[in-house]
Amino acid sequence: MANDIPVRMVFAGRRWRVTDTPTRLRHSIWTAPVKHRAGLYGWRFQGTDDGGQSLVFDVFRGEDGWHVQRSYE
Repeated sequence: MANDIPVRMVFAGRRWRVTDTPTRLRHSIWTAPVKHRAGLYGWRFQGTDDGGQSLVFDVFRGEDGWHVQRSYE
């Protein structure tokens, strides 16, 4: 994170750089039960690995750190 915005991460044993402008995801998009949504937020961004593969990631912050909710091409 840089200024509370994602810039890079490790996922599936590879390093990914954020290669677009991240979009903040609000709690309303998550499928967690209502009582667990309070304060839940995340980001959607494109990440590119060192080999040039790009994926889109939806990540959220849980009590124990950041988690990838979904990744897709």
